[in-house]
Amino acid sequence: MERITFASLPAGLYQTMANVETYIASCGLDHKFLALIKFRVSQINNCAYCLDMHYKDAIAEGETPLRMISVSAWRETPYYTPQEQAALAFAELLTHMPQEQHSDGIHDELNKYYSKAEIANLTLVVCQINSWNRLVRSFGSVPGNYKVREKSGAHE
Repeated sequence: MERITFASLPAGLYQTMANVETYIASCGLDHKFLALIKFRVSQINNCAYCLDMHYKDAIAEGETPLRMISVSAWRETPYYTPQEQAALAFAELLTHMPQEQHSDGIHDELNKYYSKAEIANLTLVVCQINSWNRLVRSFGSVPGNYKVREKSGAHE
């Protein structure tokens, strides 16, 4: 049951989140790749609304259903590149954020494939989808009705 609709959000809250989405959409990271990362983080956070959205977005960007349904077991599959594997490990680490674990090792791996700016942008992507997952789960947004839009940058 939907407790808070997107239409009833304070204008500043939604606009702030939308502004970050606009930045992410233009930061230079591949949109298909970003949808995969957002999907994986949404799996971890059990956010059905965001899973629906990012699955559809990823498929629209050219991602394959096989890679989408297998992403929770990416370590066991041959079809994610080492670059994608580094980003998925990083996204999982940031999402789980175990207090006893440091991120030095994952940054060593990320530095093989990404610039400092790309790592900063990837960090923002993971933080943003974690925020969306928590907002949407709190609001009680109903999954299943998301329609892929033309590059609006909005999450709704």
